Amino acid sequence: MKQYKGSCHCEAVTFAFLCPEITSILRCDCSLCARKGIGMTVTTIPPDQIEIFDPEGALATYQFGTMTARHHFCSRCGIHTFVETRLNPGHYRINLGCVDEIKAMRLPEELYDGKSL
Repeated sequence: MKQYKGSCHCEAVTFAFLCPEITSILRCDCSLCARKGIGMTVTTIPPDQIEIFDPEGALATYQFGTMTARHHFCSRCGIHTFVETRLNPGHYRINLGCVDEIKAMRLPEELYDGKSL
């Protein structure tokens, strides 16, 4: 397991998480993720493997459809930082564009068929 750190653009929301080494990104084609265009962690992050820091209360949440998935974003800069998944509530997929040491645009992609959920 490796520790990664990241933040939204304005750094009002920061986080750290543990997961296996990141070598690819996941792109979901659901109606929201396709519009955001973000690449996420392939593995889901259990709640005990992530620390979220939001001292100013900038973290906001958007839900739609079944209202199970929780799409988190910074209410100040608008960056989507992570999502709590629909199929594994309480577990996270991280926006790899927010992770300090990851060059998400250069990683190979896997497509997730979120449109069919």
